[in-house]
Amino acid sequence: MRSKILVIGATGLAGKVIVEGSAKSDHATFAMVREASLSDPVKAKLVESFKHLGVTILYGDLYEKESLVNAIKHVDVVISAVGRPQILDQINIIDAIKESGNVKRFLPSEFANDVDRTVAIEPMLSEFIMKAQIRRAIEAAKIPYTYAVTGCFAGLFVPCLGQCHLRLKSPPRDKVSIYDNGNAKAIINTEEDIIAYTLKAVDDPRTLNKILYIHPPKNIVSQNEMVALWERKIGKTLEKTYVSEEQVLKSIQEAQPPMDFLFGLIHTILVKGEFTSFDIDPSVGVEASELYPEVKYTSVDEYLNQFV
Repeated sequence: MRSKILVIGATGLAGKVIVEGSAKSDHATFAMVREASLSDPVKAKLVESFKHLGVTILYGDLYEKESLVNAIKHVDVVISAVGRPQILDQINIIDAIKESGNVKRFLPSEFANDVDRTVAIEPMLSEFIMKAQIRRAIEAAKIPYTYAVTGCFAGLFVPCLGQCHLRLKSPPRDKVSIYDNGNAKAIINTEEDIIAYTLKAVDDPRTLNKILYIHPPKNIVSQNEMVALWERKIGKTLEKTYVSEEQVLKSIQEAQPPMDFLFGLIHTILVKGEFTSFDIDPSVGVEASELYPEVKYTSVDEYLNQFV
């Protein structure tokens, strides 16, 4: 029997994809929504789309314990997709899960890198520390968990060929900035594949109290490899400008939020290669594409086809 899933942070960027994926995979799906958010026409429309998928809307708030406990009592699995400003506030979810006593699995808001094995500088460092603090709080509370380590979202990294501060909708056809020597390996997955693997894991005993690494082999690519794939598709060589680590560090210092964070991502992933700087330790983690070979994931190569 499939678990009943509650998504907290349901109207956010990652949250809405999780809600839709959960509903479409036949899990009884619950979305916790703040009543105040319905005054936003975009979020109100999103909530209506959830209802059409058969999602149960529960009105509650991360900062109102009673509503949080009431929402959690409906389900077996809680997936948090709260944004960066609320990372530490997940302590409230941990407290509510302890009080409700019925949750078989909690997936905190991670969806990027292994915060216990990634070295970074500010502004990335603070976020990694906070996520690690939430991991320790979950473990101290003896709450069953899975930590989903997903790599980069393709929607952010592929259309810009790694130049995520540009937020391009389609890859450039003339020139591209290459960070450092362009050889650091990143991990890049589509949002849909990330959710498909995550939903497979929620009822799997092999992922209980483990890190789920979504590291399918075709999606471990360097910036140089990604650019080369694109060049082959369009039959053209891009003009390349090489940006040194010093220049990236200067950009982090000079940029305003959230641009400083995006340059921080570039430094961590494309300069330092931190997302692929370690081997998976089988005592703490499992790799999703090995566990679930039936999931036909989209490779970076395939993802680029839509832009040709």
